[in-house]
Amino acid sequence: MSVDMTKTQTANAQDVNAAENLNEVPTVAPLVDIYENKDELLMFADIPGVDADALNISLHDLDLVIEGKRLIPTYGTAEQETRTVGYRRSFVLPPGIDGNNIVAKITDGVLALHLPKAASAKPRQIPIKTA
Repeated sequence: MSVDMTKTQTANAQDVNAAENLNEVPTVAPLVDIYENKDELLMFADIPGVDADALNISLHDLDLVIEGKRLIPTYGTAEQETRTVGYRRSFVLPPGIDGNNIVAKITDGVLALHLPKAASAKPRQIPIKTA
């Protein structure tokens, strides 16, 4: 009996380890609101239940990727008490974003990204000369 339990426990551990890979878990695209003002783009992503240490935000050239995962309790199953759900959303940013000064903050399940515009991308007044 203990040999069968050991095999079952090993198989369950392998299933859990496989599920931890974000590519193998169900993934959803979080809802995102994007706003723009003269100084920056603001992005707000709804990712409830995801902690900052379970998030990955990357920028390569103009490609911004938001990835994260969280455990969701499941009810009515004898073998599995939680399941992993992944979040993933990617964006192509417009030219003129200062990628070195992006700020991310998560509060109450909402990720706020402040993407400042480079000085050359900000609107400016052009003086008019008179003759």
